[in-house]
Amino acid sequence: MTEARLAAELLHLATTTAARASALIVDGLSRARTLVDTKTTGTDMVTEMDRASEELILSSLLDARPDDAVLGEEGTDRTGTSGVRWIIDPIDGTTNYLYGHAGFAVSIAAEVDGVIEIGVVHDPLHAEVFTAVRGDGARRNGEPMHASTETDLARALVATGFSYEPERRRRQAGVLQEVLPRVRDLRRMGAASVDLCSVACGRVDAYFERGLQPWDHAAGALIATEAGALVGDLDGGPPVFDFCLAAPPALFEPLRALLDGAGARHS
Repeated sequence: MTEARLAAELLHLATTTAARASALIVDGLSRARTLVDTKTTGTDMVTEMDRASEELILSSLLDARPDDAVLGEEGTDRTGTSGVRWIIDPIDGTTNYLYGHAGFAVSIAAEVDGVIEIGVVHDPLHAEVFTAVRGDGARRNGEPMHASTETDLARALVATGFSYEPERRRRQAGVLQEVLPRVRDLRRMGAASVDLCSVACGRVDAYFERGLQPWDHAAGALIATEAGALVGDLDGGPPVFDFCLAAPPALFEPLRALLDGAGARHS
């Protein structure tokens, strides 16, 4: 199979699967959401719909491609033999979902031989499907999109997120004291995949956060990159747990320097 044909197959499967999972979780909004577990802290929540969505995604992917590997937020870590690994977040923004608050999404990325090649983020309450294929640009509902062209950090609208750990949240508040006076304003949505897609479509100018897992940024980082943003850590590497920063080229270095000076790498 050619690379282009494989990419098309993976994109179609990711898009249709994310749509099915999104329909499932939206249907769940009409019923009481049940908190079934917590993760890193007592406020880092898991609902029965997180697990139901991951089960749906897992079955859909493996029915179509049984030899693929899968890594999912709710515990799936399946090896494969095909060279393709799916990285999934069945509900990114669980706290928003639990409260019925807009700002959650289904995120599915496909990694081929260790490189993220496909990203899909389906935001059902805003009826937005963000997609990207490496080297082929990014789209929102099928239409090409591009990151902001802002060049002045003082005019930049910047999104961020916070840890669930109380002491880390205190340190992050200290970083914001340094950042807030130097930018237009800050926004906190509560879902990394949505924030990265907001950078991709110019809804915000930039985004930063510490403490993301692979399923938080795998799809969104590719989408933002393909939309023309730079995405990485504070040291010039790819986004990792220690840091994820996304911004258009003119803002990336000024914001990186501001964050580093504010102590963000230790937050």
